[in-house]
Amino acid sequence: MQAVLPHGALLWNAEDTTPYECDGLTAYRQRPLVVALPETEAQVQAVLQACHALAVPVVARGAGTGLSGGAMPHALGVTLSLARFNRILAVDPASRTARVQCGVRNLAISEAAAPHGLYYAPDPSSQIACTIGGNVAENSGGVHCLKYGLTLHNVLKVRGFTVEGEPVEFGGEALDVPGYDLLSVLVGSEGMLAVTTEVTVKLVPKPLLARCIMASFDDLRKAGDAVAAVIAAGIIPAGLEMMDKPMTAAVEDFVHAGYDLAAEAILLCESDGTPEEVEEEIGRMSEVLRAAGAIAIAVSRDESERLRFWSGRKNAFPASGRISPDYMCMDSTIPRKRLADILLAIQAMEKKYGLRCANVFHAGDGNLHPLILFDANDPDQLHRCELFGADILETSVAMGGTVTGEHGVGVEKLNSMCVQFSPEEREQMFGVKRAFDPRGLLNPGKVIPTLNRCAEYGKMLVRAGRIAHPELPRY
Repeated sequence: MQAVLPHGALLWNAEDTTPYECDGLTAYRQRPLVVALPETEAQVQAVLQACHALAVPVVARGAGTGLSGGAMPHALGVTLSLARFNRILAVDPASRTARVQCGVRNLAISEAAAPHGLYYAPDPSSQIACTIGGNVAENSGGVHCLKYGLTLHNVLKVRGFTVEGEPVEFGGEALDVPGYDLLSVLVGSEGMLAVTTEVTVKLVPKPLLARCIMASFDDLRKAGDAVAAVIAAGIIPAGLEMMDKPMTAAVEDFVHAGYDLAAEAILLCESDGTPEEVEEEIGRMSEVLRAAGAIAIAVSRDESERLRFWSGRKNAFPASGRISPDYMCMDSTIPRKRLADILLAIQAMEKKYGLRCANVFHAGDGNLHPLILFDANDPDQLHRCELFGADILETSVAMGGTVTGEHGVGVEKLNSMCVQFSPEEREQMFGVKRAFDPRGLLNPGKVIPTLNRCAEYGKMLVRAGRIAHPELPRY
């Protein structure tokens, strides 16, 4: 590494590598053998070539804001930090695109495009810190993904390197590219197939107006049914978010967004577009929400009030950090019609595992974010938290959903992948991995569980009393 990197671009002392031992999922930690901090694509290529020649594992890392342990280091490998790739290379208002390095912050793209009346639509809650390369790895979304799509729908081209250090491009700037749609394979592949260094993203015009409805409900089922009713009415809001009573209490104490603390749940429904479009859509949504049982409806009167409504949702995670030593944020998806069912099931799990859980989620597309509150200094609480989280994920699968919506599998959801996918399906996933990385050196031990791991998980569930036989259920 010293032969291919400049002075100061290599860390190996414990005090220097400890900050890299985990990402946003702090429950699992592993100090890396070495951290490489390249500044050019040539240096990235040289690191990958050296590691491949020596069969050394490589874990690519961006800002470390991920919540599934996807950037957790390998004990005997290189953590390849791409934080220094932080330049916006070009903003083209004519084609409505921006070409950026992988370490550029999500929000910085919108800030650079603002003078042209454009912005980058995906807006994960960590957008002030998370980087576009990590967004590509996890296929990140955000509160406006219902209308504007996930990272996949807003990226045109990705450049980077294979594990051997070979330059590679996925996608293109045209509407379509020849051959297989490998861009869709790469986005969301969690750093297992290639290392991203540069991304070309789509930009969209800033709407003339945006207004937000805050609707209060005295019953979880009414709130869940209201979400389905809005979509069934043919309305696609710019954002449709839901928070339960414990979460609204936590965020209101933190940011004072004006939430109804007596409500069992609140919905935030946003409309954007021309003033005429917004007025018509706000009226239609208000009618649907009242018919679904909303006990109170407030509509933002100006931009500052709209931002205040959203400030609580955007600060849900830090607000939870104020009321608990630790939390584990889950990330499953379910059909919209089952929102109330999963919330009631989670309430029962709180009693079962003796831990609190606050819920906030992208209700419009059924993407849940239950935050299980626990103390990581207590090994028993951590164990119960892991069982609680797995129960939520697997109950979501049983309800017709999936174990992840936008945070990725990483190490957190490996066990639950055993429940959602059969051995044959998992072998097909390994086949894709081998096509890109035959020796399994990129981000090894994540995303796809082995047969042995799944067998051990079945035995653990028997010991925990979750199932009677170690053969894992299929939904």
